[in-house]
Amino acid sequence: MKKVVTLCTLAAMCAAASAQEVAAPVVEKVVVSSNALDMIFLFIGAVMVFSMHAGFAFLELGTVRKKNQVNALQKIIFDWGVSTLVFFVVGAPIAMGVNLLDPAILAEANGVTLMKYFFFLTFAACIPAIISGGIAERAKFWPMVVANAILAGFAYPLCHAVLWGNLDGTFLTGLYAWITETCGGNFNDFAGSVVVHSLGGWLAVPAVILLGARRNRYKNGAPAVSNIPFLALGSWILCVGWFGFNVVSGLSMEAASGLVAVNSLMAMVGGIIGGLVISRNDAGFTHNGALAGLIAICAASANVHPFAAFTIGAIGAIIFYFMFTIETEKLKIDDVLGVWPLHGIVGSWGGIAAGIFGSKALGAQAEVSFMSQLVGTVLVIVFALSAGFIVFGIVKAIFGLKLTDHEEMLGADRVIHDIEAYPEEAL
Repeated sequence: MKKVVTLCTLAAMCAAASAQEVAAPVVEKVVVSSNALDMIFLFIGAVMVFSMHAGFAFLELGTVRKKNQVNALQKIIFDWGVSTLVFFVVGAPIAMGVNLLDPAILAEANGVTLMKYFFFLTFAACIPAIISGGIAERAKFWPMVVANAILAGFAYPLCHAVLWGNLDGTFLTGLYAWITETCGGNFNDFAGSVVVHSLGGWLAVPAVILLGARRNRYKNGAPAVSNIPFLALGSWILCVGWFGFNVVSGLSMEAASGLVAVNSLMAMVGGIIGGLVISRNDAGFTHNGALAGLIAICAASANVHPFAAFTIGAIGAIIFYFMFTIETEKLKIDDVLGVWPLHGIVGSWGGIAAGIFGSKALGAQAEVSFMSQLVGTVLVIVFALSAGFIVFGIVKAIFGLKLTDHEEMLGADRVIHDIEAYPEEAL
């Protein structure tokens, strides 16, 4: 009898197991297309770089006086909006060689082309944001909007097309080929030390010069930084978003590189340490030092060794410290946030540093031509100064660029926007 019960029990267990197997859901393997992955990758990067524009805003907000803080916020967000439109209509066709008005492109390959537009837009919109810091506290609103729209819609896309080679078969591609053939190698700017930052910083120089200094700037000394916590917040936001700026410049999930992320990190740290040491623990230079390191490493982030990245970042912060002092105190160029030394000069240093440290003997992944880096960087400087003087010169002749002394004394917030950042203080 016991044997019969045991056999029955075993049979029941086997039947139950069989039923569970039959009832178990069938899990299908989900295959995600490479286009979908690239779209998500680009989307994450675009949103991260978009967030950096809040960093630009708070960096300027913390540097200008209270009577110009609303103006700083308005400039950054409105320039973003205008840049979005002009880059969609005219900038993207120049930079990317695509017509986004064509309905056939809208859903092509999971919208990868549209995501590339979004990602590159965040780069183009950096140009007005960079210039905004140099012309702060004394510029008219609408004339600067017009000038910045032209630069985001034409100047940046042209530079992008030449050095990132998106216009096959045109004179622009021919210029890039000339650099390669003449200088013995391709120009390398992985994430825009030159194409974005150097261009933006050098474009700001004509604007700052044509505007002239702020009222009584060199009679009463430099205005005090209004809010160090806001300045620091701006720096932190920029630092976080920068990893999207650099890593996603690979433009596809397959090209994503941990080396780019770590090099960005090491250069940022080099900038922080270099800025703190050279300035003797000045908070402004420390937080800007982090940005200098990140600007400097953009070009070489996919190639150099992390220790080289640290060195490039530290030197970038030191360059910023000395050049900002020379610019504002010796040359008496009233560049409020120091965008020329920070973006223009340090960005140029990044382009050249990619050639200096781009050697396998120094741990780099590939050899980079120093002459190609030097020539490409110098060409961008010449182009930026020429475009800047032409655009800002024409806008100044037609509309004027600068507020009157009385308007500047009252502050851009009251004169342009009819509101104050802290109205309760007037009660």
